[in-house]
Amino acid sequence: MLRKIRVALAAVSIVLVSLLFLDFTGTAHLWFGWLAKIQLLPAVLAGNIAIIIGLVLLTLVLGRVYCSVICPLGILQDLFGRIGKRKKKNRYRYSGELKWLRYGALVLFVVALIAGLGSLVALLAPYSAFGRIVQSLFAPLWQWGNNLLAHLAERADSYAFYSTDVWLKSVATLAIAAVTVVLLFVLAWRNGRTYCNTICPVGTILSFFARFSLLRPVLNASTCNSCMLCARNCKSACIDIKNHKIDYSRCVSCMNCISKCKKGSIFYKFAYEKESVKLDKEAVAVSQTNRSNVTRRGFLSVAAVMGVTAVAKAQEIKVDGGYATVLDKKKPKRDTPLVPPGAVSLKNMATKCTACQLCVSVCPNGVLRPSTNIMTMMQPEMSFERGYCRPECTKCSEVCPTGAITKINIEEKSSTQIGHAVWIKDNCIPLTDGVNCDNCAHHCPAGAITMVLSDANDEYSPKVPGIDTERCIGCGACETLCPSRPFSAIYVEGHERHKFV
Repeated sequence: MLRKIRVALAAVSIVLVSLLFLDFTGTAHLWFGWLAKIQLLPAVLAGNIAIIIGLVLLTLVLGRVYCSVICPLGILQDLFGRIGKRKKKNRYRYSGELKWLRYGALVLFVVALIAGLGSLVALLAPYSAFGRIVQSLFAPLWQWGNNLLAHLAERADSYAFYSTDVWLKSVATLAIAAVTVVLLFVLAWRNGRTYCNTICPVGTILSFFARFSLLRPVLNASTCNSCMLCARNCKSACIDIKNHKIDYSRCVSCMNCISKCKKGSIFYKFAYEKESVKLDKEAVAVSQTNRSNVTRRGFLSVAAVMGVTAVAKAQEIKVDGGYATVLDKKKPKRDTPLVPPGAVSLKNMATKCTACQLCVSVCPNGVLRPSTNIMTMMQPEMSFERGYCRPECTKCSEVCPTGAITKINIEEKSSTQIGHAVWIKDNCIPLTDGVNCDNCAHHCPAGAITMVLSDANDEYSPKVPGIDTERCIGCGACETLCPSRPFSAIYVEGHERHKFV
C-alpha cells in the first residue's frame, strides 16, 4: 500500500509539472504553478524560507520522499527504470557511496552558484533539466497535436481549439536536452537512481537530513534470510544485506524493498523506537501492519499539502493587429541583451535563473527564447522577430519560481524601461523606397516615437521616426512591426539595469 500511494502521488506530480511546460494558454499555471515554487533549488534562489523549512522538515520526518514524489526529474528516472525492469527483473545490487563524486559535484555547483556561472548551474539543476526536456522535446509534439485538433474543430465549425506556432527556439538548448534525456535513460535503465545519488546537488543536500529521518525503512536482521530481493529491487543501491544496513542518505523512500520482502523483515517505522532484537514472525507481521497504517496517514498528509491550489481568472491571449508581417525577420546585433521587465538587471538574471524554460514556454508572443551566449547559455533573453512584449502581459513574472523575474503588475511593467529604441537610417523605408510609413509611431504604446521631417529645412521631405529615449520602455513593438526586411529600421538596445520612467 505504501508503494502504491507513493506511485500515485508521483504520477500526479509529474503530469501536473509537465503541464506547466506544455500548456501554452497559461491555464495550468493558475492552478498548479505552486508546484514549480516548491522545488528546492528554485525556493532557495527565491529566498522562500517557508518552503525551504517545509522541505527540510518533510525530509527529517519521512526521508527523501521529495526525490520520489515531488522532483519531476527523479520521477522521470523511475519511468526509465521501469522500462529496464521489463527486460530484466531484480537487476540492482548494493554499491558503496561515491563520496568524492557526490560531494565534488555539490562543491562545483555551489561555486558556480556563488560565481554567477548560470550555464553550469542550469546543467546541474534537476528541475531545470526536466523543464528543458519537456519544453524542447515534448512541447512541439503537444503543439502539433493541438494544431491537428484545431484543424479538425475548424472543419466542424467549432473554435474549441486554436492553432499555435511551432518553432525551434534554440538548437543548443534542444541538443542539451536530448543529451540529458539519453544520459538519464541509460543510467536509470542500468542502475536506477545513479544520477540522484552521485551528481544531483539537491539529492546530496537532502541526504544530510535524510540520515536522521524519523520514519524510515528498517531491516530486521533476526528474520532476514538474506534472499537479496530487497537489495536487487533497490534502485538507490543502498541496502547492504551482508551487514544488514541501509544507507539512509541515498534511500529515496520508494518502498520497493518493503513490497518485495516475503519475510516481512523490512518495514517502515519510527527509527528511534526501542524494541527487542528477537521478534517472531507473527509479531513482525502485526507490527508491520500497524506501522503501515501510521505511515499511510503520513503520506496522505503529504498528498493534502500537494492538493492546495490557487485559482485565478485566465488572461486573454490577444492577437496582433499590426500592418506588417513578422516573417523572415532577422535578429539585430545588440550590444546589450534584453531581459524581461521584472528581471531588474542582467546580473540578477544571470545569478538567479536556472534556465528551466518555464517563462519561455508561457510567453504568448514568441519574445522569449534561450540565450546562446556561453555565459548565460539557455537562460531567457528577448528578441522581437516573431512578436513584441505587450505591456498588458506579465506571464513570465507570474511563473518564475526563482525570483530571476520578480512578479510585477501591468502598471509596473508599463513604467519599466528594459531598453531603448535605436533608428537605423539606411533601412528606413521612407528614405529607401520613397513611401510614407509610420508603423513604429502608430504602434508605440509609450508614445515615445513621433514622425519628424528628415530634413528640417524641407517641409516636403519624408518623415522619419524621432525617438524620445526617456519615454521608451523597450517593448519592441516598433522593431516587430517595422516593414523593413530582413532587418528592421528600428531596433531595441538593452539596458544592463532596468530603469523606471
